[in-house]
Formats: sequence, structure tokens, C-alpha cells
Amino acid sequence: MAPYESDGIKTAGQDEERRAGRRRKAARYVVPVTVMGVAAATIGLVPALADSGDPDLPEITAQELIEKIATSDVEQLSGTVKISTDLGLPDLGGLESGLMSGGLGAGEDGGSAADPQARLTELASGTHTLRVAADGPDRQKVSVLQDAAEYSLIHDGKDVWGYDSASNEVYHATVSDQAEESHEQPPATPKDFAEEALKAVDDTTSVTVDGTAQVAGRDAYRLVIDPKQSGTTVGAITVAVDARTGMPLKFTLTPAAGGAAVVDAGFTQVSFAKPDASTFDFEPPKGAKITEDGALEDQAPEHGQKSEEELAKGFDGLSVIGEGWNAVASFDTGGEGLPTASAGGDLGGFLDSLGDQVTGSFGSGTVFKTRLINALITEDGKVYVGAVTKDTLVQAANGN
Repeated sequence: MAPYESDGIKTAGQDEERRAGRRRKAARYVVPVTVMGVAAATIGLVPALADSGDPDLPEITAQELIEKIATSDVEQLSGTVKISTDLGLPDLGGLESGLMSGGLGAGEDGGSAADPQARLTELASGTHTLRVAADGPDRQKVSVLQDAAEYSLIHDGKDVWGYDSASNEVYHATVSDQAEESHEQPPATPKDFAEEALKAVDDTTSVTVDGTAQVAGRDAYRLVIDPKQSGTTVGAITVAVDARTGMPLKFTLTPAAGGAAVVDAGFTQVSFAKPDASTFDFEPPKGAKITEDGALEDQAPEHGQKSEEELAKGFDGLSVIGEGWNAVASFDTGGEGLPTASAGGDLGGFLDSLGDQVTGSFGSGTVFKTRLINALITEDGKVYVGAVTKDTLVQAANGN
């Protein structure tokens, strides 16, 4: 099938959504000032698996396919998802997992090994197999399968349960009516990831339908989202969309530098039948350690962490520089930047080894890089971060 292109596709209310999305994007970048913390912010971009097959399907335009995704009414499903993430982080012997979960590993300092905040950030590296199920907005379940154990996160009505079978620990929280109406859930399926990617579609983006594929035994169209701008680390995003239901089945993000996908996530098996009600039942096993965490919207962040909004208020001049795929979030930590080898000390030398030293009219600083998200931290404590190249970060710092 020949590709059908639609550049700069517009949707109703896109300008307002873009402004709101920009504010949310700026807040999301307020993360621990380390390359591992920055990498954690990419978990919402998770993409997909290679598959074979080229079914013969009716022709469809990019606009029609986007509308098909938007009007998809799939609320019930079950299946298996495989996620592989390769951000190109250095091997720090597990240290990165602790940093991404707020500086403490699961179960440390009184924290629960079943706390989803700590456990789900593990998906930011390596390869994982998940079992997923959903029955409308009030019931979802995600289980992360391990060699001899399993971690499950269950939402059933007002209850949220996390269970780590390896440690026999349980996490429990409740969701209030207000939280059910307004709380933003993190991406959990290829559909969630695709909707996040489509929010970036504007005049800086080319959108095409590029042939067909077969995913988890189902016929699908291939929607390709391709940045027109240079200076971004994003090469292309490919979404395989179920031809019958409009449900995204897999989502692949490849870097501009080439090579394997940064992250691959997609269904290897899927059913749109209603899951059995018992799928979402949970009773803490006998002898399990249970951590009660109260109402989700009221609870204070653990381990001394702050919410994104609180962190944003604590930084000076939080803003977004540039537009589209070259957008760079900037904020001032109010500190003196990171120690460097030239300033003496083992920590400075270690940090220098992880990043590239750069200079400009802004002064000097260090760029910490992954295959997707890069961050520039200047000597006077300013931070510039985005899915952009080192040169784009330096240009943003020079012009700010």
C-alpha cells in the first residue's frame, strides 16, 4: 500500500491542548538533576515490537486513521505485552533504578517493595513481559512477570493494590471521587502511548499511512509520525492500528541517530472479550506485609519527594524554549551547578565521565545524554532538557 501523507493535521481544540500540554511538559521535566532521573521522564513515550505480515486492506488516509484511533471504543481487553527499553544508560550496578524511583530502592527506608512508584520505573530499562487486562475505566490490572516472581498492580473501583510476590508485600491506596474524575493515569497500553504521541502532531510533523502489518494475529495499518525539524533526537514513531477496532496494538519510537528502537512495546497476544470479573479480585495473602497509603490525591509524596507542581514552584523561571519537536524545558535549580573534575574531587570526575563538557555565551556546563532525552546543566545551576541534540541544548542556553 502506498503511503498517504497529511502534514500538520489539526484537531478541534488543538491550540488549547498544545498550551496545556506545554505546561504539563515543562512540569514533567522537573526531575532529579541526574541523567538517570531525566531518563525516567521518557517512560511515557514507550513504543513497540517488530512483526511480520502485510495484509491487503482498503486504502485509508492519515486523517481517517487518526480519527479511527480517536473514536475507538475499546474498553475491554486482555493480553500480553512485551516492552524493551534501550536508552543507552551506563551500567551503574542498579544505582539508576534507585535514582529513577526517587533515590531509594523498593523496600528501603520503610518504603514498600510493592509501591508502584518504585516498581513501574523498572520498565525504563531492559526487557519485560506484562499481562494486562481492562474492563472499563474502573477496573485495570497490569502484572510484570519475572523469572520466579510477579508484581501486580490492580485498580478495582476505589481500591488500588500493588503486590510483590517475591517479598510478599502489599501496597494499598484508595481513589476518591475527585481523583477518579480528574486524576491523570500514566500510559499503560499502546493506545495510551499513541494518544500521547498524537498530541505532538502540528505543522512541524509529517503523518503518513505506510502500508500494513499483522500484530498479535490481527490486521493493522501502520501510521508513521515523522518530525520535520532537525535538532531532535526522535527519528520516527510508528503506530500499528487495528484495522477493525482502531485500537493501537504497538508503538515504536526510533532515534534520529539510527539503530534499534529506543523502546519497543506491543501486544504479542490480545483479546477484546470481557475479562472475567475475578481477574480484578485481590485479597492480601496470609502473612503479607501491608502498607496503607491513604487517598491517592491527598497523600504526601514519599521519601521527601515533591509533586511536579511543587517542584515547579521551587525553581526559578521554569519555561519552555522553542516549539514542536525542538522544545527545550528550562529551569533554575538555584544552586551552583554540578561539581566538575577541574574543581577537584572524585564526584566531579565521575560526573564528567558521564557527560560532555560544553561552553557558550551562557558559560560552561555538562551535557548528560541518553538515546532520547538529553540534559544540559550549567555551572550556575540552570538546567535545559528535551528530546533534542546536544547542539540544540547549547543553542537554547545561549539564547535564554
